[in-house]
Amino acid sequence: MQVAVDLRNHLAKVTDTQTREFVEEAIKCHEAELYRSAIVMSWLGAMDVLQKHIHQSHLAAFNAEALRVNTKWKTAVSQDDIGKMGEADFLDRIETLSIIGKNVKAQLKACLDLRNGCGHPNSLKVSVNTSAAQIEKLLQNVFEKFS
Repeated sequence: MQVAVDLRNHLAKVTDTQTREFVEEAIKCHEAELYRSAIVMSWLGAMDVLQKHIHQSHLAAFNAEALRVNTKWKTAVSQDDIGKMGEADFLDRIETLSIIGKNVKAQLKACLDLRNGCGHPNSLKVSVNTSAAQIEKLLQNVFEKFS
């Protein structure tokens, strides 16, 4: 399965051990033809990486931007606190802070939409190519860059 080999080549560029294990699990789902699971797992891993990066490097700026947009935002102290924000809103906040660019945000929102379609019972069908493309986008734009 050449696609899985290509994904594993990207995996070698992920330096954080915990993150690497998460991505490897998504790739294993892909290899087992559990494409919806691979899409969900890869998205969850990407959000963990982004939230961890914000918590470690941009927490004050993130809280200021979150409060500017939503006066009811409770200041995040932990990574779990950051996770209380909706994922689409989170992507908007980190784009505003120039942590990700406009085009990366658009790709990540498309990944989020696909994850939402795969994470709930419905008639959506996904193929090997859809799964591989999702994992590859997240590897290149999140895992390799922020972990």
